[in-house]
Amino acid sequence: MRETLKSKFISALEKCREKEDFNSKAEIKKLSLFKNEHQSVQLLIFEQDGSIGTRIISKIEVESELKECVNIRNVEQVYVAMPVANGCGDDDYISKEPGAFPDLLTPLRYGNSAIIPPKRLICLWIDIKPDGKYNGGEYPLTVKLYSESGDELYTESTMEIEIIDALLPETDRLYTQWFYVDCLADYYNVPIWSERHWEIIENYVTAAVAGGINMILTPVFTVPLDTKVGGERPTAQLVDVKLQNGEYAFGFSRLDRYIDMLLRHNVKKIEMSHLFTQWGAAHAPKIVATVDGKEKKIFGWETNSSGEEYIKFLREFLPALFSYLDKKGVKDMCVFHISDEPHISHLETYMKAKAGIEDLLRGVTVIDALSDYDFYKTGAVATPVPACDFIEPFVKNGVKPLWTYYCCVQTKEVPNRFVAMPSARNRISGVLEYIYDIKGFLHWGFNFYYNRFSDALLNPYADCCGDYFVPAGDAFSVYPKADGTALDTIHFLVFKHSREDIRAMELLESLTSKKHVMSLVNEGIDYEMSFKKYPKGEDYILTLREKINAEIKKRI
Repeated sequence: MRETLKSKFISALEKCREKEDFNSKAEIKKLSLFKNEHQSVQLLIFEQDGSIGTRIISKIEVESELKECVNIRNVEQVYVAMPVANGCGDDDYISKEPGAFPDLLTPLRYGNSAIIPPKRLICLWIDIKPDGKYNGGEYPLTVKLYSESGDELYTESTMEIEIIDALLPETDRLYTQWFYVDCLADYYNVPIWSERHWEIIENYVTAAVAGGINMILTPVFTVPLDTKVGGERPTAQLVDVKLQNGEYAFGFSRLDRYIDMLLRHNVKKIEMSHLFTQWGAAHAPKIVATVDGKEKKIFGWETNSSGEEYIKFLREFLPALFSYLDKKGVKDMCVFHISDEPHISHLETYMKAKAGIEDLLRGVTVIDALSDYDFYKTGAVATPVPACDFIEPFVKNGVKPLWTYYCCVQTKEVPNRFVAMPSARNRISGVLEYIYDIKGFLHWGFNFYYNRFSDALLNPYADCCGDYFVPAGDAFSVYPKADGTALDTIHFLVFKHSREDIRAMELLESLTSKKHVMSLVNEGIDYEMSFKKYPKGEDYILTLREKINAEIKKRI
């Protein structure tokens, strides 16, 4: 009988919906990467005979000298209720209609098997991570799919992996996605700061760092993010506060444990939670203290941010915190925030709040998401983080260092990571950040499993849009697995690949010049690239990486 199961290797930038045409997806025959790089490909599988029924692939066999550095996972379709906010978006989406899109990556079923329904495209996600253990050279990689009995070979596909005999350098660019310990406690139904909670937190830090994140949000006090006025997130406060006879005392044992965990995972920067509320710095974050032996909330929405009581507290807390950080030897690793996303209408409130502690913050790094250039011109924020669709005035006026971010409202023209977008629109971020010499990238959602304003916990498997809060892909990068570990997504790993692109460009720059790298970036482009104008589709990025890799090979 003629075999009707087909497979081929395709780029990691392809997103294959179940009913698409197998022949429309371009096969790839070769991938090059460095000895310490993480890259991915996909194996596309299609059962073209609808009469056969569901196939069971009982054995997936890798034949390659690289076998030990290859990991294979299922690409799962997730239901997307809101691909993009109503009335928004442009033409560069896979679809703007609700439906199933590929995103979640899960372990192979039963350890090493897959299910192939007839007449539907199925993908396996294949990670290649040499971890510096292999010599430079060319290594054939074959993946064989066997029958339910494990004896009959259904199909096999082969491609060539070239390991370049060089190491990508570490980068000094920073990358944070906001990390929510309260979401983890709520989802897994464990007490905050219980031993099980600490285990889960560390599992998620492991996943974050593996995905390229090198700066982790640290809840010195409960993060004042995504809560409506008067609303509260669960108390997740690392610093102990005592108020006895009008005098404050601070305990840093939990913070010490958290920082030790970050250091174990080689996190580069410790991102302290915001000192004032979001969208204007009008109030204090929720802070809980033991007052004369009883635990109670001492600050929150009812607290004026520039009021004497809260400023007095901060002027006692910050010196105590800095003293601890100095003794720990990590003060220079710390990044602070005043308030997230202030607008020009908030300038007076922001400046009043900041004025009460500004002298204490001299010598430490303070950054805030800030897209209003007029606000920046006042000198209120030394290191602004503008959204990528508002970055041009900051670039034209030579703001350094410069960060950027995107979130739910960056729906037109600019890169983003929405599930309904092509992966190339996600990965192009690395090229653009290199062009603009962006020193840090910030995103608000590594593991946000609440709805709007953190009113309720959601099941991310059933609702990846935050109860119609944001387009799918914005609120979180990883799914919570039942065992307390995190499951990756395509949009998370594709963005990591964009970080690898930056490192490759930095390596070539160190061997030549930025001008030389830019000549490759602009080759065949007849316009000035920007966050709003760049090549669409995967061919440009894949071709550029191969050109950069080839140029490096000439010089090593």
